[in-house]
Amino acid sequence: MPATKIPNSITIRMYNVGFGDCFLLSFHYAKQERHMLIDYGSTAAPKNARAKYMTGVANDIKKQCNGKLDVVVATHRHRDHISGFATDGHATGKIIASLKPDYVIQPWTEDPNAPTNAMTATTFSYSQGKPDAKAMTAHFLGSLEDMHRVAGMAAQRAARDPRLARSVAGKQLAFLGEDNLKNLSAVRNLMDLGEQAKAYYVNAGMTLNGLLPGVKITVLGPPNLKQSEAIRKERAKDPNEFWQFRSFWAAQRLTADNLRMAAPDRPLPNARPMRTNAHPPSARWFIEQACRIQADQMLDLVRDLDSVINNTSVILLFEIGNRKLLFPGDAQIENWSYALSNAKWKALLEDVNLYKVGHHGSLNATPKTLWGLFKHKGGAGARERLETLCSTKSGKHGSAASGTEVPRKTLVEELQKDSDFDSTETYTTADNGCRTYSIKIG
Repeated sequence: MPATKIPNSITIRMYNVGFGDCFLLSFHYAKQERHMLIDYGSTAAPKNARAKYMTGVANDIKKQCNGKLDVVVATHRHRDHISGFATDGHATGKIIASLKPDYVIQPWTEDPNAPTNAMTATTFSYSQGKPDAKAMTAHFLGSLEDMHRVAGMAAQRAARDPRLARSVAGKQLAFLGEDNLKNLSAVRNLMDLGEQAKAYYVNAGMTLNGLLPGVKITVLGPPNLKQSEAIRKERAKDPNEFWQFRSFWAAQRLTADNLRMAAPDRPLPNARPMRTNAHPPSARWFIEQACRIQADQMLDLVRDLDSVINNTSVILLFEIGNRKLLFPGDAQIENWSYALSNAKWKALLEDVNLYKVGHHGSLNATPKTLWGLFKHKGGAGARERLETLCSTKSGKHGSAASGTEVPRKTLVEELQKDSDFDSTETYTTADNGCRTYSIKIG
């Protein structure tokens, strides 16, 4: 391809949206620029954030791309990745819609034609003794819809019971419950944008090479269910891949039976908080313990739901001239396992130059096998040292006591030791909510 058709440089803007992701990639050509937005969401504001900080981010995106986006990528439907696309509330999604993207990329699970059929399929069918891929897909997509009901119930439960609201489990339950809500306004806006432009609902193995001149884009994930059933559940522990020193609870496995609970408009059981002082002292301890057990069990379930959604996350590998960029959204181990089983893709990943740290630095979104592949990692002063970018906020997800805190301390230490690591947690007021990273091509 002629050099004039290849970008001569790339600018990456990592916006500090607190607990969330928002990256603007600008591809600079000799006579033009092209712009791609990868995710735009948050569930927890940055420290000392200004009022309507997400509106400020949207306006800056509009300014930086001169009022025109070429590509929008929504890696998966978690609130911390798509809330900014909503057209209600502060309506930041209207600003993004005004930029009229030409292409909208989402995981295959977001195909608007799939949920209609999915909700009617509640059992697996078999063909020659094997599960039918179409029925498996419908069943899985139906379960994703059910997850949002459970998440909504969990968030309501945490908000309505003051005893839960004060506890660590209650705070995490509220956070994860909100993150797993369907975000209907954002989902509908993304769907509308796709209808007005060209929508791609992608799975592992697809290529998107015609979107930007001179930019090869390989989709490494998520696999569909015909490719891998592993995305239907979360691996509870894997000391060979996860950044942990000890094991933690085994996740409750996900089935349609334990997801098909109450309808979303049905009142929650015991929605009104019970006044424990109305009971004799001998009973109060038991009531408190029972509530704590219920909260812990509900939190385990919502954590599992959260992980399944993460395993639908789009993984994109960009090849531009002599440079490679890897953006995996929140992809976790089951999603990555499929990609890392492909010898050709493993070879492609070896010389990645920039890595967007998966899932805000969680323990199971940067498999050790993946980290071991990167040839450009190394100590300070290493030639063409790997760059790693992490959009995150501590104290919102997991816990240090169980070795599940986000960002995971052991992973961050490794990233700091062997790459040029930067995190939104280090941003100061002087950064004005954004830092830029330049990559020269050639």
